[in-house]
Amino acid sequence: MKSDKKSRPNDSQSENIEEQDAQEIPGMELDNKYSSKKSVMPESSSQVQKELERAKKELEKIKSFIIKKYPFTQAIGILSPQSNKFFIEDELGEDIAKGQAENLEKKIHLYIIVPEEKFKEIPKIKKEIVAEIDKTKQSIWVYIKTPVDIWESCLDSKFELVNFIALSFPLHDTGILSSLRVAEIHKSLVLQKFDKYIVSYVIAGSLVRGDVTKESDVDSFVIINDTDVKRMPRLELKERLRSMIQQYIAEATALAGAKKNVLNVQVYLLTDFWESVKDAHPVIFTFIRDGVPLYDKGTFLPWKALLKMGRLKPSPEAIDMFMSMGDKTVKRAKATLLDILVHDVYWGVMTPSQALLMLYGLPPPTPKHTVSEMKRIFVDKEKMLEKKYISILEKIVGIYKDFEHEKIKEIKGAELDTLLQGTEDYLERLKELRTQIEKRGQEKTMEQIHKDVFTLLEAILGKKPQAQIISEFENNLVKKGKFTHQHLRILKELVSSRAEFKKGKLNSHKVDDARKNATILINDLIEYSQRSDLVSMEKSRMRLKYKKAGKEMIAELLHCGGVSFLFSENTVKKITDKIENSGMKEVSEHMEIQKSKKSVEIKPKVFELIKKELGDFEIIL
Repeated sequence: MKSDKKSRPNDSQSENIEEQDAQEIPGMELDNKYSSKKSVMPESSSQVQKELERAKKELEKIKSFIIKKYPFTQAIGILSPQSNKFFIEDELGEDIAKGQAENLEKKIHLYIIVPEEKFKEIPKIKKEIVAEIDKTKQSIWVYIKTPVDIWESCLDSKFELVNFIALSFPLHDTGILSSLRVAEIHKSLVLQKFDKYIVSYVIAGSLVRGDVTKESDVDSFVIINDTDVKRMPRLELKERLRSMIQQYIAEATALAGAKKNVLNVQVYLLTDFWESVKDAHPVIFTFIRDGVPLYDKGTFLPWKALLKMGRLKPSPEAIDMFMSMGDKTVKRAKATLLDILVHDVYWGVMTPSQALLMLYGLPPPTPKHTVSEMKRIFVDKEKMLEKKYISILEKIVGIYKDFEHEKIKEIKGAELDTLLQGTEDYLERLKELRTQIEKRGQEKTMEQIHKDVFTLLEAILGKKPQAQIISEFENNLVKKGKFTHQHLRILKELVSSRAEFKKGKLNSHKVDDARKNATILINDLIEYSQRSDLVSMEKSRMRLKYKKAGKEMIAELLHCGGVSFLFSENTVKKITDKIENSGMKEVSEHMEIQKSKKSVEIKPKVFELIKKELGDFEIIL
C-alpha cells in the first residue's frame, strides 16, 4: 500500500456532469438488480416498467463502453441510494456537498475501480466516461477509484463507505467486489453476535494487494478481546468463538453469492496478539503492515501507525530467538529430507508394488516379501519387468532398513534427488506394468468365458465346430423357444468380441460387458442342461414297493450308463450279472456316461436279481 496516497487531491466531478439537470427516472427503485434513486410513482405502471427497462439498457451500454475502452477495469458497481450522501460528502467535502447534496443524491452513482498503476490516468478516463454518459442523457454520478483508495478509507476509519462499496450491485467484477462482499457480510454476522468481544476484523492477502480474482481466497483475521474474561479460561473462549465464527463462513458465502471466493478466517486472542507484537514476531509484523481493518475499536490502527513510525521493535530476547531459528532450520531441513525418504519415497514405491501383486492375483504381501515377490513374479516368471527396476526398489528398501536399524542419521540432498528420480522412473514403469497385467487378465477372461460357454453348448449339442454349434443353437434351441434371441445375440457378440480383442481393438469396458453378458448365457445354459439331465434321469428311475418282516418298504432303481443301481435301506448296490455293493461316486460316474446317450438300456436279468434281493415287489409309477 502506498503511504503517500492521502496526499492525492480529491478529483471533483467534471463540470458537464455537475451542471446537467437532475433528470429523474420515473419509477426507478432499488430492486434485486439495480440500486438507484426513488421517485414519485408515475400514473401508469406500464410507464414505470418502460422507464426501468430503458435505464437498465443504458447502464448496460455504459458498462460495455467502459470495459471495451478500458479492459483493465476491475469493477463497476451501482451504489445503493441510501449511501449516496456519504460518498458525496467524502468526495466533495461536507461544506461543498451541502449545497449540491439534494440534487446529487437523486442521481445513479457508479463506483468504478481501476488498478493502482492507472491512478494518473483517472482524470482522462473520467472525462471520457462522463462524455459517453452525456450521450445517454442519464442522471449518473461517477466515482473512479483504485483499491488503494478503498483501503485508505478503512485506515481513516470510514468503514461504512467500504461496506457500501462491498454491497453495491456489480455490473462488472473481476473478483474484488465479490471478495470484499463475502468479508463484509461475514464481519457483519460476527459483530451482530459477538460485538462485545471483537476488537478488530482485518483483511489481507491478494484482496489487499490488488491482484484478486474470482477464484482467489479471501484472508481475514479476527482479534478477540480476552482481557475481561472471568467465567471461563481464555483458550476456551477462543475455541468457542473460533468455532462459531467459522460456522458463519458458509452463511456469509451463500449471502454474498461468492461461489469461488473461499473465506479463510484466523482467530487471535488480544493478549496473545500483544505478546507477538511485543516480541516483534515476523508473521504478526507482516500482518500489521499489510492488513486493512474493516472494523477496529482502536487496537489495530494504532499498532499499524506505530509500526510505520518504526516504534515497534523486537526485544533482545526476541532477537536471540529469531537468530536461533537459523540453526533449527538446518536441523529441521535435514530431518525433513530423512522424513521424505522414510514416509514418502519408501511407501511411494512399496504400496504400488503391493497393489500390482494383488492385481496379479496374489494375496497382499508384507513389505518384507514385496521385493522378492516382484522379482519372482514379474521378472523371473512372467518376463514382464526389467531387472533395473527391481534394483531401484532394492536400493530404496535397503536405505530404509538402514534407517530402521539406525545406521543412517541423515541423507544428503543429492542422494535424495537420485532416489526421487529412480522413484519417478519406477512408478512410471509400474503404470505400464499395470496396463500389461490388466491386458493379460482381460485376455484370460475372454478365453475363459469363451471356453465356458462352448463347453456347455458342446454338452448340450455335442462336440462340433464353432460355426455349426452357433447354427444348431439358433435352429434347434432359439427358434424352438428354448432360448431367446437375446441369448443368440450374446453368443454372437462373445465370438466377435473375442476376435476384436485378439486384434487389440477391445477396451476394458467392452471386455467387462462381454463378461457380464456371458454370465447371463452361462447361467441359463447350466439351468437348461440341469433340466435336461433331470428329465433324462426321471425316465430311467423307478420306485419299487416290497415287504420286509410284514412291513411295506420303498426302494429306488436307477438305470444309467448301461448299469442299474438299487437304493434301499440306506445302501447302494450295483446290478449287472450279479448284485454287489457300490456307492454314490460310482453312481455319479455312470450318470455322466448316460448324459452322452440318448436312450436308457435295461437288462431283463436285472429284475430277476432284484426279486432275489427283495422278494416280490411292485413298480410304482
